[in-house]
Amino acid sequence: MTKFLALLALAAGLLSAPAQAAPVSEDEAYAIGLDAYTYAYPMVLMEVSRRVLTNAGSPGRPRAPMNHFAHMRTYPDAGFKEVVRPNADTLYSTLWFDVGKEPLVVTMPNTAGRYHVVPIMDMWTEVFAALGTRTTGNEGGSFALVGPHWQGELPAGMRMVRSPTDNGWIIGRIQTNGAPDYDHVHGLQAGYAAAPLSSWGQQQPASKASMEPDPSIDMATPPVEQLARMSPAAFYSLFAETLKRNPPHATDYAILLRMERVGLVPGKSFDLAAVDPAVQRGLSRAAADAYRRIVDNRTRVRLTANGWVALGNALGVYGNDYLQRAFIAYAGLGALPPEEAIYPMAPLDADGKPLNGASRYVLHFDKEQIPPADAFWSLTMYGADQFFAANPLGRFAIGDRDELNFNADGSLDLYIQHDSPGAGKEANWLPAPAGPFTMNLRLYLPRREALDGRWTPPAIRKAP
Repeated sequence: MTKFLALLALAAGLLSAPAQAAPVSEDEAYAIGLDAYTYAYPMVLMEVSRRVLTNAGSPGRPRAPMNHFAHMRTYPDAGFKEVVRPNADTLYSTLWFDVGKEPLVVTMPNTAGRYHVVPIMDMWTEVFAALGTRTTGNEGGSFALVGPHWQGELPAGMRMVRSPTDNGWIIGRIQTNGAPDYDHVHGLQAGYAAAPLSSWGQQQPASKASMEPDPSIDMATPPVEQLARMSPAAFYSLFAETLKRNPPHATDYAILLRMERVGLVPGKSFDLAAVDPAVQRGLSRAAADAYRRIVDNRTRVRLTANGWVALGNALGVYGNDYLQRAFIAYAGLGALPPEEAIYPMAPLDADGKPLNGASRYVLHFDKEQIPPADAFWSLTMYGADQFFAANPLGRFAIGDRDELNFNADGSLDLYIQHDSPGAGKEANWLPAPAGPFTMNLRLYLPRREALDGRWTPPAIRKAP
């Protein structure tokens, strides 16, 4: 009887023990790697961007250490290469935060009725909060940005905003009505402030050490290009390290369980050279193919009848659509949710041909087609590299805050070409580079008809 009970206990133990996982083949590792790279891409791009944009003291645009604001004092120019498809409508006030130890109290200015928005992104590029004109008004005030696990007391009446990750990015924007408006906007930017909760209300200058540039950071190569050149081993390793400080979302279990099969586990480092050779080969092949899939996703996005790309109504909040999330990070890191702004993109003309500065184009808005935006609208030009292209006017966008010439019937013609359309038309001229280009039409605080598809931009036609 004793022997029988011992055998029974042994059998029960064997049945309850987890089955040993089968070895992962190269093909399985490749399939997992395609999804893992796509899932990880936004976080890795955010981390590389964070390092570049907080490398304070380095030459170029204003930068600030973690938990400090950096203010753009002018629109980006043709030399700006740090964030793809920048705008020329607002002056940015940005802050990379770390709320792993304690909350950060962020103060916004009173903009006296002027449009502004303070979107807050986690390290997965999800916009989990957007404060400002649309949501909280223009009166300004302070809020406490807290980490995912923080528990504690805030000052009475202070709004709490909980970040899903310890790190993230605030990309504040204030409406700016051209260069003559800079001084006024600079005064508003001075109203932004940030301080740890424990020292809120005290002056907190950046430490001398944090203002010393780190020479190991590549400041010459745009972050999106750094990822394009990054080895699979470096990519997966950086992802694993960043993931330690910034947890997955609650709906990510399916991809996390798959990644576990190849050794990518939240909270643990990852060394590609240390895993099985078949897994190494599969993940390495997958990295290159997944990157191409992200970039090529633009060929599969929805085109309107007029040749514009509708980027969809899920910008800023992607759920488990990891490919869309990765593509938007690649093509427009920092995009706002559609209720705040929409960004129809123009890659093609009315004939379905790619836009190119070798041709001249006209974008004609009937009076009833003028972009329906409650804040403002603009049309922005980008070269093939997704950045501004130098031109004699230094004009990278044109819109309703410019002194446009409307036709007698209230319609509007915008001239899109490399050379000048003539002195009488230059007020409505958006200069194009000599070669391929794309454009974004931006509508800030778009009206309902722009959000639900009842309004779409007109086709871009070659000039007669």
